[in-house]
Amino acid sequence: MQPLEGLLVVSIEQAVAAPFCSARLVQAGARVIKIEREEGDFARGYDKAAEGESSYFTWLNQGKESLSLDFKSDEGSDLLWRILKKADVLIQNLSPGALSRSGFSTSKLHQLNPKLIICNISGYGMEGDVSKKPAYDLLVQAESGIISVSGAPEALGRIGVSVCDIGAGMTAYSGILEAILKRAINGQGSELSVSLFDVAADWMAVPYIHAEYGFGSPQPVGLKHPSIAPYGAFQCSDGRLVLISIQNEREWERLCKKAL
Repeated sequence: MQPLEGLLVVSIEQAVAAPFCSARLVQAGARVIKIEREEGDFARGYDKAAEGESSYFTWLNQGKESLSLDFKSDEGSDLLWRILKKADVLIQNLSPGALSRSGFSTSKLHQLNPKLIICNISGYGMEGDVSKKPAYDLLVQAESGIISVSGAPEALGRIGVSVCDIGAGMTAYSGILEAILKRAINGQGSELSVSLFDVAADWMAVPYIHAEYGFGSPQPVGLKHPSIAPYGAFQCSDGRLVLISIQNEREWERLCKKAL
């Protein structure tokens, strides 16, 4: 038996962050109903690399049930309320406030289903002017500072996968698991919110400490490390690269005596 078998998750989701979170719940045994617009999750059209289907969509949506639903209509709203009455978890990454404006506020949801765990995933938080900004992984990588410490000295570099989306999905997944444990103790549902920017900013703690208390923020150094050496790619006489990663004096001594 899988750990989350019997758990019903409703995910009003699109793109990467929320689908990543719900995909992990599927892998743990939960039943996930994915709510999509009539035209479908726009991530379906990212590319055709997976034998004609989108690579990201194929990766993040295996094992889910898909339901095309306009919950702003009377019929769609009624159906969604009936599903949510039985649900354990609701995940949503619509624009901040969109679900509440459609009549599905947290207070109403908990009146209907006091044990419901609600997880909001956003770009820049659920409140304030900044919450209205479009949130795309590249923009969050830039605004959080991740790009400033990535790439090489001659060229800044985006992390090669949607790391901010994935990080927010991972954080949301762990938050939902904590909420499930909390509900097992007190019997009550809860609400949690995760933003791409907050997660990325937290990951930038070490560069921030360097900037505030050290000798300046780390600069892009390619495959090297701003604090540790030898750590990076070293070219051999035949032109090939060898990666060496040393993190302490004991490893350095072993490298010198046994490898070199």
